[in-house]
Amino acid sequence: MPPPFVYRITKYDPADRDEHGHYTGAEDVTSDHGPVESAYLQAVAAFAEGCGISHLAIREPQITGPVHFGVEPAVDGHGLAGLFPPDLTGFHDGAEVSLDVALELVRAMLRDNGAWCRLEAEDAFAVHVGWDQYVFVSGHGPCDSALALTRKLGLFPEPLPSSPYAADYDEPGVQRPADADFWAQLLELVAGQAALLEEVYVDNASRWHRLTEESLDSVRARLTPRARLMVWPDLSTDVDGVLAALPAEVLELVWEDVNGAITSTIADHRRLATHLAAARAAVALPLDVDSRRPLLAAVLPDADGVLRARWRTEPAGPAVSGSGG
Repeated sequence: MPPPFVYRITKYDPADRDEHGHYTGAEDVTSDHGPVESAYLQAVAAFAEGCGISHLAIREPQITGPVHFGVEPAVDGHGLAGLFPPDLTGFHDGAEVSLDVALELVRAMLRDNGAWCRLEAEDAFAVHVGWDQYVFVSGHGPCDSALALTRKLGLFPEPLPSSPYAADYDEPGVQRPADADFWAQLLELVAGQAALLEEVYVDNASRWHRLTEESLDSVRARLTPRARLMVWPDLSTDVDGVLAALPAEVLELVWEDVNGAITSTIADHRRLATHLAAARAAVALPLDVDSRRPLLAAVLPDADGVLRARWRTEPAGPAVSGSGG
């Protein structure tokens, strides 16, 4: 259960809201990258410290996808440079970070840098950053001293029944753990043939692995904790055939270059053709939900076998065309 005391913290004076609660004042919806932003961070820190929180877990992390919806432009590194290495090791669901790092993540989200996540300490505390400089903090107590400091900083804490960004435990879909049965099925699938494993380590970002019976264990050992896994048909070495079969609509192209690196991108067929010029194998994957059906799909449980990630599993279905070769 989420913490019971929830506050919306903003720089927007409630006196400047209309009868529908919409803000009508003069404050900008972007961060000032200065004293107001600093006030937000001080307020979050005060609530965390008031609840006895020194570390928070990253939940449902994501980075900018093909389309960025933030008011400010995304930046290289998604605002995570200096916090995590370029490959984002350590920025995954369930990763625990110090309060100082958590505050820097809040800063990146306030600036629309590209990264987003929930920050939670089980049922004791949570921080959610929404659009337009709206921050929601939840705690196990009212945190009167933090409320007083927040007001002193010039911000406006308002009680709410719940955070609009709280995790939806009733989200439709299923969760299949990557358990012993999953790995046994995958081993059977790659017996005598290869397959393609998509490791979604944060939302909007994947690593791709070409699986064989011999490489399965080594790939499995390198997977990001709590990653979503999807298994696709192997890349086709008939690159010209893949190119000729590309439909007009936007789709995802996965290709292997001459050095063996596997990459993907989302674009229309005209832009995708340029990537295939240097590819030695490729496959095109549809984006619409009804057609995008992996051979297998699962979510990695924790080391103790418990599935704590809240990601939903992609529905599995018939093989995607264009495989083999």
